[in-house]
Amino acid sequence: MRRSGGTERVGLFVDGANLYHTCRALGFEIDFAAMLNFFRGGTYLVRAFYYTALIETEDYSPLRPLTDWLAYNGWQVVTKPAKQQADPAGRLRVKGNMDVELAVDMLELAPNLDHVVLFSGDGDFRRLVEAVQRMGVRVTVVSTVRSQPPMIADELRRQADAYLDLEEIAPEITRRQVEPRGRPAPTAPAPAAAPAPTPTPAPRPTRATPADPYADNEPEPEA
Repeated sequence: MRRSGGTERVGLFVDGANLYHTCRALGFEIDFAAMLNFFRGGTYLVRAFYYTALIETEDYSPLRPLTDWLAYNGWQVVTKPAKQQADPAGRLRVKGNMDVELAVDMLELAPNLDHVVLFSGDGDFRRLVEAVQRMGVRVTVVSTVRSQPPMIADELRRQADAYLDLEEIAPEITRRQVEPRGRPAPTAPAPAAAPAPTPTPAPRPTRATPADPYADNEPEPEA
């Protein structure tokens, strides 16, 4: 049942690696504080979960600054160690599937929710969405079809009660623009005959910052 006054009870579930790759494809980064505020508007946000596998070294994890910040700022962070496996070419690939953890939490919390918002395009979640719908909970999936290729599996989009393209809410939850993958950089116009000196642009943030935390070992999304 809804809270008194008819306020919709919402649960937010974020597949961290999948969201990261979606944002990279679109060319922006998420402001997670703004995301919480966006989904609190007009609703009762019961809980917000963020799921990721941690890439650990002896003394540093590139994801740790982000997960620590989230844990102190209103997010329920669910992690486990990532595994590094060699592919047939001998290159190390990072694997860290969080599907089971996300599914268990969503099914446990569903009786106390009216609406689930899932940030993922992974088609493996179709059956989970169907199960939650049978419990009387409405499900919105957030991903994108505006990248090449689209980041959401068609079967997941069809199953959801509503689909929200991440690019549509970018002005509300974006931290800053980054160079999108797969899109050519804009061509600079030819200079005038006597151009003024061009200031040196500020350096881009390193990939080890919390906003872009996967460094050179990016867990691959599973769509």
